[in-house]
Amino acid sequence: MTVVSRSSTVASLLATALVLLLTLGACTAGSSSSDSSPLPDDGGAGGDAAVQATYEADEQPGTVYYEIFVRSFYDTDGDGIGDLNGVTAKLDYLKELGIGGIWLMPINESPSYHGYDVTDYYAINPEYGTLDDLKRLLDEAHKRDIKVIMDLVVNHTSSEHPWFKEALADASSPYRSWYSFAEAGDKLQTNGAVDGNPWHSYGSLRYLGIFWNGMPDLNFDEPKVREEMIKIGQYWLEQGLDGFRLDAAKHIYGDFKSTVGSPEVQAANKKWWQEFRTGMNEVNPDAYLIGEVWDSLAIIAPYFDQALDSAFHFDLADKLIGGTRNERDPDLAFSLERAYKVYEKSSGGTFVDAPFLSNHDQNRVMSELRGNTDHAKMAAALLLTLPGTPYLYYGEEIGMQGVKPDEYIREPMLWHRDPAGGEGQTKWIASKHNKEAGEVSVEAQLGQDGSLLEHYRTLIGWRNEEAALRNGTIGEYKLETVGGKLSAFVRVTKTERVLVVHNLSGEAQTAELAASDVYGEFTQLARSTADDAKLEGTKLTLPPYSTAVLK
Repeated sequence: MTVVSRSSTVASLLATALVLLLTLGACTAGSSSSDSSPLPDDGGAGGDAAVQATYEADEQPGTVYYEIFVRSFYDTDGDGIGDLNGVTAKLDYLKELGIGGIWLMPINESPSYHGYDVTDYYAINPEYGTLDDLKRLLDEAHKRDIKVIMDLVVNHTSSEHPWFKEALADASSPYRSWYSFAEAGDKLQTNGAVDGNPWHSYGSLRYLGIFWNGMPDLNFDEPKVREEMIKIGQYWLEQGLDGFRLDAAKHIYGDFKSTVGSPEVQAANKKWWQEFRTGMNEVNPDAYLIGEVWDSLAIIAPYFDQALDSAFHFDLADKLIGGTRNERDPDLAFSLERAYKVYEKSSGGTFVDAPFLSNHDQNRVMSELRGNTDHAKMAAALLLTLPGTPYLYYGEEIGMQGVKPDEYIREPMLWHRDPAGGEGQTKWIASKHNKEAGEVSVEAQLGQDGSLLEHYRTLIGWRNEEAALRNGTIGEYKLETVGGKLSAFVRVTKTERVLVVHNLSGEAQTAELAASDVYGEFTQLARSTADDAKLEGTKLTLPPYSTAVLK
């Protein structure tokens, strides 16, 4: 993945503010109505009147990714289970939605419905298809400029993996050192990093598995394990995959609550992922690596040092959902600028943020928002106007609901109005939270003005057309309003800047748009989700639950 180097700091912005004020007339002219045409996809300046920035822009080139649980997505062979050919069949749907990347949840051979316990890292789950099916998917996706990454689960294997079976059966097996074993009488730490005792009994032995007894942890102090995991990653890149979502990335050495955040453990994790990155670079230097590191800034940041490109922004998801549910400004620019300074220092300016609303481990966003479609639209609007590479969870765009246990946040994708389904409908589990289908379906919402799906398509379209929304950093913009119902921030590239304003409330809101000391004036209402949004001089009026982009 090619990433633009970034070096923005608050100091540099303040230092150049005086220069900007002196050239403000020229910048204001650049915000005239002639700048309203959509921007080219190549990220160049958006027309002859593009603003010439006098500040440094901390760019994060990105695209929108879509997370797919293959089992639930689309079935092409009539067995009720989604398959890789089903993903291929729906590539045009994803392209029209504006998606630029797909994350496939585990597709390796596994005994479970979810696939996070692998029995053969070199094989495709036969319920999903064949290697040829995957290659066809990759070819067709790449024709549409859609990248494909897959879940790679290296922290642990399945207890049914031949390596583990042999390790259990034979103390002299070379695979015995691939896992962590102890005798029944050994004194062990029992405060597992994800709750509970991580040691599991097998006869006189105990073995380490922090998630479940069916997922024994691999021992990364064993060089052969490290070599094999790099070999596996290289194999899949050679098949044409564009990168990996790396499951449980902080738990390679983080097995216990008392030590998971320690400098020693974090240094060991970082060293491993740097080694993995080096191995992937041998096959594809642009391979995209995104990790699941559910933790604080201080824990996440080191992973960006010549290791991962991105890590999912879990804390941000809480802010987005909380802000929209409570109809209060979550003050995103302030917290993100703080995070990005930390990430930039660690990465040398190469990280790309990965915001999202929900995923396969969390209650679905529509359930968190108690079924309120207006709130769901505003959550989407916030997400899709932020920097980085946003991730959507399949069905999020039509308002599917879901509450744990996990099976019920991974229910079948709803393509048809009819609850009985239709062509391609998966049926591996009966829906509990989406059993009525109806309006919560692609068929009902596609092409329907005002639908959640069309709202997503509009916002992703803006992002794909506007370089500042697609690649820009974020900057603070203060509105003088009462009640905190409006959320505003600036998105900035080296040549463009736009002001994004969201009305999170059910009442029309008005605000004065003062010129920014750093970014200048915004005098043109370029885009809005509501036809009756108005900019009269410096007074912006936004209807309920709407978003505007100004230049």
